[in-house]
Parts: sequence; C-alpha cells; structure tokens
Amino acid sequence: MPRDPSLRSVLVLGSGPIVIGQACEFDYSGVQAVRALREEGLRVVLLNPNPATMMTEPGMADATYLEPLRPWAVRRVLERERIDGVLTTLGGQTALNLAVECEERGLWREFGVRLLGADIPAIKVAEDREEFRRAMESIGLECSRGVLVRAVEEGLATATDLGYPVILRPSFTLGGEGGGIAADPDEARAMLTDGLRASPAGSVQVEESLVGWKEFELEVIRDRADNGIVVCSIENVDPMGIHTGDSITVAPAQTLTDKELQTLRDQALRILRRIGVSCGGSNVQFALNPEDGRIVVVEMNPRVSRSSALASKATGYKIARFATLLALGYTLDELPNRITGTTVAAFEPSLDYVCVKVPRWTFEKFPELSRRLTTRMQSVGEAMALGRTFPEALGKALRSLENRRSRLLGPSARLTDDELRSALREPTPDRLHHIVEAYRRGWPRVALADATRWDPWFLDQIAMMVDGITGVASCRGGDVPPSLLADAKALGLSDDELAAAAGVPEQDLAARRPDPGFRGVDTCAGEFEAATPYFYGAYGVAGEGEPLGDRGVLVLGSGPNRIGQGLEFDTCCVSAVQGLRDEGLAGMLLNCNPETVSTDFDTADRLYFEPVTAEDVLAVCRRERPRGVIVGMGGQTPLKVASAVERAGFRVLGTSPAGIALAEDRRQFAAVCEQVGVAVPRSRTVTDEAGALGAAADLGYPLMVRPSFVLGGEGMAIVWDEADLRRRLGAAFLVSAEHPLLLE
Repeated sequence: MPRDPSLRSVLVLGSGPIVIGQACEFDYSGVQAVRALREEGLRVVLLNPNPATMMTEPGMADATYLEPLRPWAVRRVLERERIDGVLTTLGGQTALNLAVECEERGLWREFGVRLLGADIPAIKVAEDREEFRRAMESIGLECSRGVLVRAVEEGLATATDLGYPVILRPSFTLGGEGGGIAADPDEARAMLTDGLRASPAGSVQVEESLVGWKEFELEVIRDRADNGIVVCSIENVDPMGIHTGDSITVAPAQTLTDKELQTLRDQALRILRRIGVSCGGSNVQFALNPEDGRIVVVEMNPRVSRSSALASKATGYKIARFATLLALGYTLDELPNRITGTTVAAFEPSLDYVCVKVPRWTFEKFPELSRRLTTRMQSVGEAMALGRTFPEALGKALRSLENRRSRLLGPSARLTDDELRSALREPTPDRLHHIVEAYRRGWPRVALADATRWDPWFLDQIAMMVDGITGVASCRGGDVPPSLLADAKALGLSDDELAAAAGVPEQDLAARRPDPGFRGVDTCAGEFEAATPYFYGAYGVAGEGEPLGDRGVLVLGSGPNRIGQGLEFDTCCVSAVQGLRDEGLAGMLLNCNPETVSTDFDTADRLYFEPVTAEDVLAVCRRERPRGVIVGMGGQTPLKVASAVERAGFRVLGTSPAGIALAEDRRQFAAVCEQVGVAVPRSRTVTDEAGALGAAADLGYPLMVRPSFVLGGEGMAIVWDEADLRRRLGAAFLVSAEHPLLLE
C-alpha cells in the first residue's frame, strides 16, 4: 500500500525525563521515528522536555518543543503547528497516557489530528486490565483469575477469595509501578493504597499468583494488511513473580518445545488482531506452567518498550523504524531490510547466536531499600551481550555491568550453608551468585531447581561455567593448558576471573590465549549475504569482515545506564561519530547497552556490541588497528580503560591517560591544586584501612570520604566518627580499586 498522502506534518511524543522503567530506550525509538519520517519528506515536530537525549539535539526534528508532556503543552503546539498525525507509541507509557488524556479533552478532534500506530480504543483495551481480560476471553485465550478493583476494601475481599499470595497490577502504569506480590492482608492493603494512587484510571487488577511459572515475551509487529511476524522470542531466566525488566533474559527462547513456541506465536498474532494494533509493534507476555503446560496471557503493550529495544538490538531488526513507516500506511512487504539489502521487513529474523540481557541495579545507593525483586521494576539499566552459546553471552553480559556482580564468584562465599539455602529461595540481584556458590559446594541441581524454580537447562549451563573456573583453578601454581583456557574463554569467563582462579597476573593469562573472532549480525543467520556493519566477539570461530584500519576511529560508549551515567553520554558518542564522518573518517562505536541510539547498527560505520572493558576493547583494537580511540565521550566507563589502551600501543585521542589521572586520581589532583596555588580543604590520601584511621585521627571529624575514578559520587560519604568511617571504608576502597582514597 502507498504512504498516506494526506500526512504532511507529524507530531512525535517523547517520554520525558528518565525514570526507573522508562529510560533511553525511548530516545532510541524516537530517533528512529524522526529519521524515518524525515526520509519520507514529512515535517516532524517533536515534544519532549529531556535535554540529555539525541532526540532533542538541534536539527534532529524540524521543530523541537522542550515543553512538559501535558495536554496544555500539546494544545500550544497544535495551535502553532499544522499537525496532521501524532505518533503516540514511541514515547513509552507517558506518551500513551498523554494521548488518552488529550482524547478525553477533545484535543485531537478539535484540531483534526489523527492518531498513528495505535488508536485510543486499542490503547484502552490493552492497558485497562479488565477490558484486556474480556478481550482475551472473546478469542478463547486464558488470563490468570482476577478481579479489577477500585477500592482498598474491595481489593482485600478479592485477595481473600483468591487466596494469598496475590499479584497486584495497576492499570495504565509503567514498569509495574504501584504493584507487587502481597503475601498477606497487611502487604495487600499497603500495595492497594499505592496502586490505586499510581493508576491514572484508579484501578488495580488483583490476580491469582503465578509465581514460579516460566515467563516468555514475544516481540510482534503487524500491518494493516494483516501481515504479522514475531521479531524475537525472549525467555525470562527468572520465573514469574519478577518483572521482566529485573530478570535475566535470553533470546531466542531456549527451553520451549517447537509446538509451544508455535502456540505462543499464533496466540500473539491473534491478540494483536483483537486489540487492534494494525500498524506497529507490540510485546505480548505469557506464563507457562512447567508442570502441565498451561499457558496464560499476562499482558501486552501496544507500543515499543525496553523489550522492543532489546529485541531490535538482538536481531538487527529496526522495530521502531518499521512501526513508524507502517503507521504511515506502508505494509511489511514494501519495506526493505537495510542489513541484508535483499529481504524485506516481512521476513522474520533468524538468530545463529544467543543474546543475554542482565539488569543493573543501584541498591548500594539506597541501603534502606529491600533488595527483594518483585513485579515492580527496580533496575536502572541493563547490559546485553551476544555469544555463540548461552554461557558465553551470559559471561560477557556480567562483565559489562561494571560492578561487584561482574564475576561469577563473589560475596556468597561468606554465607553459611543455612544462610545460602535461605538466600537461594529469595529473589534478589545476587541469586545467580548464590547458585554458583551452591555448585561450588557440590550441591545437586535438583536442590537448586527446587529452591529457585529456574529451569534445569539454565542451571546446567551455569554448572558448565563453574566447571570452567574450577578446571583453570586446578592448574593453580602451574601453566594452564591452551585447550583448557580456550574452553574457559568460550564459556564467557573473563581474563580477570580466570587469572584470579589460576593465581597469575591478568596480563600473563591474556597473553596465552588468542583473541576472539568477530561475527556479523545479519538478521538471517547467514541465509542471505549481508554487508553488515554490526559485530560481536566469540571464541572458537572465524572472523568476518575486513578491518577499517587508519581511516577508522573507535568511540567507546558508556555501558549500562546507572544513577549518574545515562543517555547524555550516548548523545555525546553519537555526536562524536557524526563529527568524525564530517571529517571524512569512519566512526566506529563499541557499547553494550541495548537501549541506546549508539547501538543502532547504522548509527556508526561499524558497531561492536561488546563489554566496555579493557579485555574486550583491546580485542577490537587489535582487529581494527584504528587511527585512534576516543574515551572522553562515554562518561566514567571509558576513562577506566584509557591507560590500558595506551599501554597496548594504541593512540588515545583527546585528553591523555596521564591527564585523566591528574583529574581522577585524588592524590595527583591534590598535588596539582597545591602546585597551582588553589586552596582545598585539609586532606590526606590513603590506600588501606590503617592509613585511613590514622589520617582521620589527625584531621578530626566530620570527614568527607572520596574514592578515585568514581561516577556520581559512588562510594562517597560524610562520616562523623571512627565507627562510621569503619563501616564506609569497605565500599569506598572497593569503588576506588587500586587508586587512593581521599579523606578531607
């Protein structure tokens, strides 16, 4: 079908400020939408008040309004601009709710504006829990038993009827806000109060608990001619009861039978038809009882989401771009796949690798919060990795997190057997590490499956990783055989972890193993030839593609989102690549965050989806031999690898590693201040606890504790006495690593 010629000017609604559950994935989708619309010759008007985004960069849209996402601001834009259509499905829950509110106030009708993507009835049916249940029943699909309530007492009565525990899901909210799992009436009362307040519709679905069931999500796209494809199947490693944004996930789904997968596929397409999503992407979530195979529809989003961003980067299929073009009137068979150049958007992606996503939390900044994971999303970002196997991808994703969970072996070793047994049953960010520790102690898989409800297949894969570390550790004090080291690297284990196991310096171990091969992501598992610029590293495979050499410059991204480092650095990296292109150079990007514009395969001349660690960055540098490496655009993360890049003989462009250390190393910065005569508070730098206690006694309390090379004040604290200082030192030295700690 041809594009609708009546559309000349389109308003794109953004998602506003970053909040937990809604972050830079909507900058990625918004940028794809704006670019697609402008390529079609349309005038693009953007409404979004977030200044950190690529979307709001000058020149991205024809007109950008940095105004609140409220109906009165929409009215002002409509009064000033001649808008024909509005895209509401690319700005997260904020844009959907705003579209509904504007409809209720009659704004779209008053100004003759059409909604593109999903209309108001489709949004309401998908987001209102009771309407969604009735819609599913009308096509013969099962939802979990539940009742939509509008008052606390009504909810408590329903919970009693269903039996505790119950799951609470507010309508029209983001990331499970206001919801959770209530184990008793007291928890239910508190959650109902929060949920009714959080829901714009003032309603909460009280449902039977499906905790422990397996959870799957399908990313689906459909056009007005009823062409529909499943872009990607995603499996939660964690069972039901944990928000998918807080779960380790894997694509494609690993433990479904073919019959189960085809059943979910057929049901997902039926759901899109019933809801009325006829020109765009959606994700549909299912729960499957591993005991009897019963399938229940959990929910669907009639818009792109964080999972859509993950699916897009896992497959190379540009979901947001295609959804935008479908909204203009095209059909999937009319849209070319830019990676292959030979297939069209109606061609379902096929993966010959595994994609794993691991969430990143920041509980350490809020020690008073419970670390228990529930249906309410709490992660602030995520890292994604690609590998030939699940263990390889999982290991790469873990080291992409850049925190104390980057190793398999960790603090779980301090737990007693009873403490470990109890911890395994509690869904927390440390559960994977508890599983590893249990294997290290020789516990059987059946006990771990019973405690965690993780599928035995995933537990077997993790056991292989533990065996890899154990095998290397068995050579402690001697040489690690090359074959054993190669096997361990193919399991995704980092040089850092393997060197610790072998008891050798990391650089010595790294010198004994080959670099990974780099494979292309082409959406078709090699079935068609593709000039892909999108690569991932894997061990034991031959590399693909030729290096760019001296005309290439490598820009290092910022890694997963966290408090203090978000999409503002993604905007910097993308702008840097554009600047390199302006100078006639080839810009390459390396990053591991699936939510970003920088990890769109056509943002740079070449994309490496790899951890932003010295090990992985140097492997890419040795392959590409670039003219230089830019470390100053990705926040704190690339600064930590700058010295390693220079020591390996590659040129760091911009401020040198020595200059970076003058600013980031507390001792060196204090010396600079003294040298140039700048007054600073009385201070001492220390490298161990004894030195810290002595310096504190000399300086007197209160004191400010400042680690080196930190982001957003991580590990910093005001301490008031010696006991307070002792409590803070462990975390501060951990963050500061080998660099000094400042007491002032």
